[in-house]
Amino acid sequence: MTNGDDSKLSTTSVEPIKRPRSKRHLEIAVIGAGMAGLVCARLLSDAGSRVRVFDKARGPGGRMATRRRGDLRFDHGAQYFTVRDPRFRRALEQWQADGLVARWTGTLAVVENGEVVLKDDATERWVGVPGMSAICGHLANGLDVTYGSRIVHLEHRDNRWRLGTADGADAGRFDAVVLSAPAPQTAALLAGPAPELAARTGEVEMAPCWAVMASYAHDLELGFDGAFVDDSPLNWIARNTSKPGRPPGETWVLHASAEWSREHLELDQEIAAQWLVDAFGEAVGRTLPPPTSLTAHRWRFALPVNPLAEPCLFDASRSVAACGDWAGGPRVEGAFLSGCAAARRLIELRSMTKRL
Repeated sequence: MTNGDDSKLSTTSVEPIKRPRSKRHLEIAVIGAGMAGLVCARLLSDAGSRVRVFDKARGPGGRMATRRRGDLRFDHGAQYFTVRDPRFRRALEQWQADGLVARWTGTLAVVENGEVVLKDDATERWVGVPGMSAICGHLANGLDVTYGSRIVHLEHRDNRWRLGTADGADAGRFDAVVLSAPAPQTAALLAGPAPELAARTGEVEMAPCWAVMASYAHDLELGFDGAFVDDSPLNWIARNTSKPGRPPGETWVLHASAEWSREHLELDQEIAAQWLVDAFGEAVGRTLPPPTSLTAHRWRFALPVNPLAEPCLFDASRSVAACGDWAGGPRVEGAFLSGCAAARRLIELRSMTKRL
């Protein structure tokens, strides 16, 4: 991000960082097409670098994902986001103008042992439209992104990086690399070529989360649209249909607690879905009808338990950065700011190198 004196937003809703003058375009690889990786890639590209993004998934978003099941949509990762930092606020305002986000004004509650207590707070909660993945899809537009490509090998030699994929292919050679994968995966990739960064990243513990997506034939009439759940295998339930821009239908997303998810991490997907939908009925003290569709997704690395204080990690000697919500704070905003910080470090390094 630029400093407070810059007010103009780029066409990609991220404030551009002033590029250094150079006749040669840097070749930079970004691993991960979630919020942090795509913001970083966008800023680096806008600053004049040639950027290539790799992600093992079939589309952008990472944990800001939206799952499609026929005509239904489920935000099975990040549920909403809040805004605190003015830099993120400026990006949000542009996204809102572009129709990519809207405020979620659903009724929230706290549920404990079947008792529902409605929350009365003024917190602004925002969602992507028509799904949480819309923002990352917008950021990815125009970038060179390779989906379905899992990077498993990094090698740094002669001031260049070489990337290798899970199927043994050579993914190319680059002047710099940015890793925005979850902390444990980033640490594993950096263990050989950048052990100091790997050690710091390895300090971060990330909790798992089972997510269930359920649809129903009729409105469950629970009296709320989202709830924090206590004393249950679940810790969050949300009526996805209540979010703006979603297609009609009665769709719910259920998130299991970190403790339950950790204990049942290797559970069969269908069994996990059934256990948690049963826990849904128990939590709200109702006998719920059978869902018309039911599936589960396991987020092995969902939330950082002990995120690092610094917004990103950077090794100037090797031209490598690592970013994500595990460094910038366990929020969408944290991932955004972390990606911005990583881009700035690489751009500043290039500018300093040109002056030497």
